[in-house]
Amino acid sequence: MKINCKKSFNLILFALAAIIVSMCAPAGPSADDMADQARVDSLRNVRCPRLMSSAAEYYHARDWEATVRVYSEVVELGCDDWDTTYAPPEEIYQYYGIAYEQMGKYDSSEYVLLQGVEKIPNNIDLRTRLAYAYKKQGKTDQEIVEYERILDDLDPNNVRVMTELASLYRRQGRQEEQIRILQRLIDIDPTNEAAIADLASAYVSAGKDPLELYQEKYHNNPSSANGLQLADALIDNNRLQEAIDILKTLGRKESDNQLVFSKLADAYMAEGDYRGASTALEKVVELDPRDYKTAMRISEVKTELGDFGAAIKWADRAIKYSNSSGEALGTKGNVYYAGFHNCRTPEVSRDDRIVARLAYKYYSQAQSKGYRSVTDSKNWLRDNEVLFGKSDWFMIDASQKAAGYITVKSSCYNWVSERLYRDSSW
Repeated sequence: MKINCKKSFNLILFALAAIIVSMCAPAGPSADDMADQARVDSLRNVRCPRLMSSAAEYYHARDWEATVRVYSEVVELGCDDWDTTYAPPEEIYQYYGIAYEQMGKYDSSEYVLLQGVEKIPNNIDLRTRLAYAYKKQGKTDQEIVEYERILDDLDPNNVRVMTELASLYRRQGRQEEQIRILQRLIDIDPTNEAAIADLASAYVSAGKDPLELYQEKYHNNPSSANGLQLADALIDNNRLQEAIDILKTLGRKESDNQLVFSKLADAYMAEGDYRGASTALEKVVELDPRDYKTAMRISEVKTELGDFGAAIKWADRAIKYSNSSGEALGTKGNVYYAGFHNCRTPEVSRDDRIVARLAYKYYSQAQSKGYRSVTDSKNWLRDNEVLFGKSDWFMIDASQKAAGYITVKSSCYNWVSERLYRDSSW
């Protein structure tokens, strides 16, 4: 019989190929493997719910050693891969790490949390706790890396993380990085006074003028927040007219912004322009008629201007809207006190004594409300014997005595309309 060699050779090649393919193909799970997995799954179905319940109970009872023990069983059994609803990995690793923190074992907390972030790399809570574990161990570089990772990859607007990171940079003397983070923070939260103050300090530490920062911010974004920051910096640098110009610009754009006009008044007063300050403060009260503190400031400004009549009216307004606060009563006393010193004659006239007694009256009322700032002025009036008293009352004519009160007559006191009533001891 004749053998076809070519056909035989092809059969041999086919057989070899089949053997090679069978050797390279992945082997399916064996029956034993499948049985083992079934046993593990069955065990998890029974044990994981119980373990998670026990862990929660121990955690809330603050039994940290038991919490650690149970969570270690949870992880060892693989409950975090079993059912993410009943055994959420983010909860397991966070509480596991916290339990170690409470025991003061920050290295163990770090180990657990690293397992957690490897499984859930985008979980901010786990990374924040990991940064804390680094902090407690003095691992500042690793702490910084975690916070930077959160800001760069996970939550760019996290103010709390920015604050922590800026503080770390400051402690390490890394002013440029501190400035960079604080600028980001202030862009998100423009009214964060602590961050603004820290940024100014960082500028000084870095050899920069903080005023440059505020000028640049206002130039790039002439908002009221940036304008107010710049105005404050200009006032601190005694560049009052520049501050006034900026605040007036803001006031034209935001005519209902009380803070702008209040700051404008501050700038005018620092420059000694009490008329400008009065106009700005009256705008504040126009926006909030019940703002008694600003009414008190206006009274003080009017007193500086020598407009005692207007000062009394604003003091009365402050008394009304403050429910007769000690501070407001003291403000009215100050108007009478200043008016007395403005008009008093060398011999101290009867009208001088009446106005001095009115000042004394409001100072006494202010003190009765717990306001002590008027004590020195009140004592001066008493000690210098300028008060209208029993002997002065005795000297007035009978018709005035019958009325039961006395008023001033001199032109210098034409702004005083209040009556001084007879004291019961006269």
